[in-house]
Amino acid sequence: MLYTSRHVPRPVLPAEAVFIVNAIVNAPGSSTTSTVRKASFFYFVFVMFSYTTGGPFGLEGMVAESGPGMSLLYLLIIPFFLCIPVSLVTAELTTAMPVEGGFYRWSRAAYGDFWGFPLGDFLGFLAGWWNWCASFLLGAAYAVLFTDYLTFYLPWITGWKHWLVSFALIAFITWVNILGIQMVGKAATIFEVFMFVPVIAMIVLGLAKWHHNPFVPLVPPHQPFSKAFGVGLALAIWGYAGYEQLSSVAGEVENPQRTYPRALALVIPLSIATYFLPILAGLAALGNWQQWNDGYFPTAALLIGGPWLGHLMTAAAMVTSVALLNSTMLTATPIPFALAEDGYLPPFLARRHPRYGTPGIAILISAAIYASLAPLSLGVLISIYGWLRGTTTVMTVLSAWGLRRRRPDLPRAFRIPGGNFGLIYVIALPLAMTCVALGNSPPIAMHWGPCLLLAGPLVYFVVKWFARRAAHRAR
Repeated sequence: MLYTSRHVPRPVLPAEAVFIVNAIVNAPGSSTTSTVRKASFFYFVFVMFSYTTGGPFGLEGMVAESGPGMSLLYLLIIPFFLCIPVSLVTAELTTAMPVEGGFYRWSRAAYGDFWGFPLGDFLGFLAGWWNWCASFLLGAAYAVLFTDYLTFYLPWITGWKHWLVSFALIAFITWVNILGIQMVGKAATIFEVFMFVPVIAMIVLGLAKWHHNPFVPLVPPHQPFSKAFGVGLALAIWGYAGYEQLSSVAGEVENPQRTYPRALALVIPLSIATYFLPILAGLAALGNWQQWNDGYFPTAALLIGGPWLGHLMTAAAMVTSVALLNSTMLTATPIPFALAEDGYLPPFLARRHPRYGTPGIAILISAAIYASLAPLSLGVLISIYGWLRGTTTVMTVLSAWGLRRRRPDLPRAFRIPGGNFGLIYVIALPLAMTCVALGNSPPIAMHWGPCLLLAGPLVYFVVKWFARRAAHRAR
């Protein structure tokens, strides 16, 4: 249901018309987006890398749990099952429909009515709503991760002080995002360049001190294979998820039809190298795979390069957390803006900042929810996040099939290669990976994940009920 400025509902346009109109409205030079400062290819690459990867931190725990060999194989193989197919879908759909809201609006356009029920609107709303809710957990998690690393230097930061530091970081990143994608891109560039310094140093020094086979043992001895398989797989999927998310800011990127596929072609191999090479170098130099646990990279760097590298790696881990929070807020807040534009959320969420053209109110509300969740632990936040992230990814790849079927006439500067076989590949493998990841979730995620998913349809029907009441009053 679409609303006028007086909140009076008007007839719903066909899904295709809605998105073509939005594409025109968000085109360069339109009055609606003329104040938006668009990101160039250079800065967008760093924004994309910052969101999808950030750095190698957070994956260390898979080494002891799943074994060094299995962990390294995961980091090389999982991209072919997840981020590569998802990136191919994203590249095709971004070139066909480069609108703000990205995958949310693709989901709406991909499906029509089902026996009179607006299936496209329903699935599109769920894609947008679930993704926005997922960003609450992810944004809070990165703020908590930053503060956790800070306690390495300031161990007295506990309790309310821990939350206060997380809140201060969220407030700072909120200000950066209100300034727009150009500022976010510049910040992401600085953060990631700083991160690469100690990571590259550790790789070079670790490979120079190669004394152990980093692939041995394949899995931990005397441990059930099912446990080794599940834990590492879940972490690898988390590391390689989210490649469709940057589509939500396609309207804020210069020439997105050309920029987005080129950025993906650079970021994916860079991400694989960023995850794989530091762990390979650390295991080859140290061989102490049993000691690898969460947050072990600073210790590994200290053992390989000395105190200077250990401290620099700790600082890089903190900076990476800031970069991840920065890009998460950037990519998530256009979703409530788009939902509000389409009448599913209050109209004030669709207001842009008068100077910077950013969805300022949506940014502030998202930041407030991040702060409210910051008292939770990192493990709880990430495990529940996986349910919402996985379902959004599945709906995104299914949109490629839906739009091929409903709108084969849309111009596509990039198409998924391989014809029908390629289309099956990009849908089936992410679907299988998502099912495996959700099936291996910890108990708290098994409880709260389905609850959050079921809340989506409930919110949708509540919104539709209020919309019908508003339509009846307007008659």
